[in-house]
Amino acid sequence: MKSFTVCSLRDLAAKKAEGMVTDILKTLLAEPSRAEAATRILLVAEDRLEEALSSLPAARRSWARRNGFAGRTKDLLTLPDDAGGPALVLAGAGAGARPSIAPGALARRLPAGDYRFDFRFAPAVDAGLATLGWLLSAYAFDRYRRVGDEAGGKGPAARLVPPEGVAMDSLLQQAAAIWLGRDLVNTPANDLGPAELALQVKAVAEEFGAEFREIADDELKRHWPLVHAVGRGAEKARAPRLAELRWGEKGPRVSLVGKGVCFDTGGLDIKPSSAMLLMKKDMGGAATALACARMIMAAGLPVRLRLLIPAVENAVSGEAFRPGDVLPSRKGLTVEIGNTDAEGRLILADALCAADEEAPDLLVDFATLTGAARVALGPALPAMFATDDALAARLQDLGMQRDDPMWRLPLWEPYREALKSDVADLNNVTSNGFAGSITAALFLSRFVEHARAWVHLDIYGWNPQAEPGRPKGGEIQCARAVFHLIAEHVAS
Repeated sequence: MKSFTVCSLRDLAAKKAEGMVTDILKTLLAEPSRAEAATRILLVAEDRLEEALSSLPAARRSWARRNGFAGRTKDLLTLPDDAGGPALVLAGAGAGARPSIAPGALARRLPAGDYRFDFRFAPAVDAGLATLGWLLSAYAFDRYRRVGDEAGGKGPAARLVPPEGVAMDSLLQQAAAIWLGRDLVNTPANDLGPAELALQVKAVAEEFGAEFREIADDELKRHWPLVHAVGRGAEKARAPRLAELRWGEKGPRVSLVGKGVCFDTGGLDIKPSSAMLLMKKDMGGAATALACARMIMAAGLPVRLRLLIPAVENAVSGEAFRPGDVLPSRKGLTVEIGNTDAEGRLILADALCAADEEAPDLLVDFATLTGAARVALGPALPAMFATDDALAARLQDLGMQRDDPMWRLPLWEPYREALKSDVADLNNVTSNGFAGSITAALFLSRFVEHARAWVHLDIYGWNPQAEPGRPKGGEIQCARAVFHLIAEHVAS
């Protein structure tokens, strides 16, 4: 199954990636009229195991027990019919933990055919999440593999009859946005630089009739000096730029900012080779912000949306910014460079300042920002910082309800002292190395003054190994939770 990544300038100008992805996603679904003929997937929670098995004919019940089916999350048993095809699928739903997209992983585990979920012995399973998981599990990044190559990921031939009452249009649009974002994160940096990333923003803007603006060269240097400074090391080959999208004329102002470092060498404070291997994903924040923006526009939410993506490559050259440099920012604050590998917060600072100038009702930034957040919370649980306690609590709750989790960390004011500089208004790093995710958020907070509420999400943007509904590779984290927060707000 092709995921239709659009990488080159020529391809981006010629194709509408999202339309194709939505069409592909629809092939994973069967018509509702196929429900009666479709093979039943009987989801079984561990505490309903005996009840579920008792509902089966004696031979099937015995077969399930002899094969060790116990209702665990990854348990799967297909019971054949007389012709050798699947008559019934038993799938474990686990012990009733938090809502999950995990049941949808069956999309890649079942043979070809039409299927339908039966939730009677797993009432805690969310039908919408299970269906979304089906769509997300089918994702494969195979752009660079030869057609017919056995190593290439052929898409699943299993099709799902959507459960009754599930809002399929919304789920398809959410899945399409996540597929787009995953493709962008997975694309190697030789095919996705600042120009290509900006063109992808433009393609999405054109799809929804949004305004698009691209800022580069002298204008970028004058008005977005930190973005220009970080990207000037690659300026001759891959010039930095700022991509901006505006959509909607009524409703609350919602501004999204995404870190778009298309490749991060670390600059003159160069990373070791082992730390550079995944640095194509350092634009994961931009991919996530774009995915979230696409969800908002596809849903037609009544908001005034602004998306800002500073797109750069942090390269090593004679033009690269240096440790010890003092750089101006859009806000007027000067920044001493303690480490060139803390470049993401620099480009975010200018973008956050620009977004903040309009005093949005909600300002959210997404960034693959600190290793400290991964040490504290691991790759699957992004760190969330917020200036509004009630909003933060609701966002965290929605993340858990929608299986798009995050965990709030504090904007601990006493740590701000560690960002002081002897020669500038602030340093971009601390000297002690403590609480790196918190101090990075505190650095960014200096550039947010007027927004009614600000949320900073320090994401990883990558699945180190495949998990149910989450293939190995690029991942879009927190976008669905933010989308549902906004949708809930405008509906109230």
